[in-house]
Amino acid sequence: MRTAATEQRTRVKQSHLGNRLLRLPQPSLAMTINNTENRKLKTGLFFGSYNPIHTGHLIIANYMANHTELDEVWLVVSPHNPLKEKSGLANMYDRLEMANLATENTENIRVSDIEFNLPKPSYTIDTLTYLHEKFPSKEFVLIMGADNLVSFKKWKNYEVLLNNYQIYVYPRPGADVREWENRPSIIFTDTPLMEISSTFIRKSIKDNKNVQFFLPEKVISFIDNKGMYK
Repeated sequence: MRTAATEQRTRVKQSHLGNRLLRLPQPSLAMTINNTENRKLKTGLFFGSYNPIHTGHLIIANYMANHTELDEVWLVVSPHNPLKEKSGLANMYDRLEMANLATENTENIRVSDIEFNLPKPSYTIDTLTYLHEKFPSKEFVLIMGADNLVSFKKWKNYEVLLNNYQIYVYPRPGADVREWENRPSIIFTDTPLMEISSTFIRKSIKDNKNVQFFLPEKVISFIDNKGMYK
């Protein structure tokens, strides 16, 4: 006669081959908890000037955070991209505030100013080295557009990035990425194709064009109140 304690320790399943009983041990609760705790959060780093942040950025971030294997996405506001001209670049704290306004109601998308206190210009490999030391419980991966992948060999220590990090790529118009297609660390995603650019938005604002729906309303209000991009 089996006791209640025995029933709790085993699950009994009737075999379809006869009357033999198969006793399947219960999974250890401690083991389940330990496996969960040991799993690193897969965090996608979406670097950008966000000058200003727009709907295209947010759609890409949302897709990466909710339609891929990533657990979360960080929008890393870069003080200055060494591969881009600095002219026309808004104050980094204004760009940071716009990014915060755009994402204040999101659950798994956050904004990071991690590069503000690092040596400038900001190089991705240096930022990743710092992040690994500061957040050892996270597995960082890169998020970039196909247009950036085309010029990836210009990045500082790009081979180290390629060999040590996954790179999630979203499509960009006209980008020829065939030379990167068979790299195991590069994941091409089905992110919706975005043809909105911050350059287009800045020019539209300068020309007094309506940018409603291209930007979140709070970002539009922030830009209007500060008279930016005129």
